[in-house]
Amino acid sequence: MSNTTYTQLDAWIDAHFDEQVKFLQELIRVPTDTPPGNNAPHAERTATLLKDFGFDAEKHAVPEADVKAYGLETITNLIVRRHYGAGQTIALNAHGDVVPPGEGWTQNPYGGDIVDGKIYGRASAVSKCDFSTFTFATRALEAVNQAANHTLNGNLELHFTYDEEFGGLLGPGWLLDKGLTKPDLMIAAGFSYQVVTAHNGCLQMEVTVHGKMAHAAIPETGVDALQGAVAVLNALYHQNTLYKAVTSKVEGINHPYVNVGLIEGGTNTNVIPGKVMLKLDRRMIPEENPVEVEASIRQVIADAVATFNQGRAADMHISVDIKRMLMAHSMQPLAGNKPLVDAIQKHGEQLFGEPIPAMGTPLYTDVRLYGERGIPGVIYGAGPRTVLESHAKRADERLDLEDLRRATKVIARTLQDLLG
Repeated sequence: MSNTTYTQLDAWIDAHFDEQVKFLQELIRVPTDTPPGNNAPHAERTATLLKDFGFDAEKHAVPEADVKAYGLETITNLIVRRHYGAGQTIALNAHGDVVPPGEGWTQNPYGGDIVDGKIYGRASAVSKCDFSTFTFATRALEAVNQAANHTLNGNLELHFTYDEEFGGLLGPGWLLDKGLTKPDLMIAAGFSYQVVTAHNGCLQMEVTVHGKMAHAAIPETGVDALQGAVAVLNALYHQNTLYKAVTSKVEGINHPYVNVGLIEGGTNTNVIPGKVMLKLDRRMIPEENPVEVEASIRQVIADAVATFNQGRAADMHISVDIKRMLMAHSMQPLAGNKPLVDAIQKHGEQLFGEPIPAMGTPLYTDVRLYGERGIPGVIYGAGPRTVLESHAKRADERLDLEDLRRATKVIARTLQDLLG
């Protein structure tokens, strides 16, 4: 590919960058807090904005009953198909759903305000930014090749989906299951300079500890579910010391760990709690077997309960119910991703002025759902050097606009290499 074409792509993106930033601001201004997960309005707004660029977005609404049963309100996934000619189909996927903003913001989380060259707002860095990166890279690709009378080979699909925070099954998983798409390669929204080729898996479980309520004045007449839950918690957290010996060979991923992110229980201060619920999150490195991991966690909990009940009368035992909430497999590097990795590393180094490593990340994403179906892919898009710098999932999430500009150029050049 001639350097002239790359220069023309860069110039088109520079010339339309103000328009790209306005597009991103519009996307940030429509909230997509998940939960509650009322995400169809954002899909409608996105489709309207895309129409202004001549892009016809197919709207694929997930049936309301399925969404409600899943714990969300509405999901409409979008596919934009661009047919150029015979050849491979490349999908570009970004998710519009986000965690609620939380507290501590100094800027409006839905403002899309620009301060000192950075755009602020929930999803500015993960991953409404890549709705804009992928859209404007595609526009640049088409405009430059059309002007030069060049033929593109293959097809491009934009997948804008709305179920990443809950695991992706009603986002990309739903589109793939329904046979609505089957790309040959894919790039998913990124969050840092690196090109990510592997990520952790995640097992999430709800553990309910049952005891027996009693008046706090006569605690011996009850069974304290919170004390039982503490025994379970201690056993789970002890696993983290053991997990340090289980290391991954994937650069960027260290070892597994377990975290308890939510605890609910009790009825009042003067009542011995009869029920306590924990929600745990167990991150799995790519080398681990998810079935064995789940069996192991269940055994740890069962052993903790047995130890707690030892020496107690049968009617004074605690019991537990365990429900699996999510089993997200890890993303494994697939051999066919090499053209993507090579192109992104080459153009990333030229545009960012530093080497772009290919590595794993301890996060988990819905990209794994493409990989599970044998579709090679990578994670790359607009972001800072590290996820921490982006304030993703924290107050004052923000993105440096120059990182947005450069990432858009990297994607456009990469698409040129693959489809030109």
